[in-house]
Amino acid sequence: MDPEIKREMEEIHALAKDNHRLLRAMRRHQLFGMVVSIVFWLVILITPFYLYQQYLQPFVAKFQTTTTGSPTSGPFGLPSSAEIEKLINSFKAGQ
Repeated sequence: MDPEIKREMEEIHALAKDNHRLLRAMRRHQLFGMVVSIVFWLVILITPFYLYQQYLQPFVAKFQTTTTGSPTSGPFGLPSSAEIEKLINSFKAGQ
């Protein structure tokens, strides 16, 4: 085999190996980026529900029943203005 052709074949082989290495690295980084993106969006979407359950739910539950213990009658389970007024009066009476 001609030495010039052999040298060119070795150079092409080296370039193909380097190209293969770069493509594998790109695929690996793409997969890693996709996993990080999925975890990021899961955290973004789940965090509000977790924070609601941990911090806001006890506060909301406190206002879902009035001082008499009956459930609230306002829309969406919120207290009506009369119930809020009773709550304010009971708070003022406690001071």
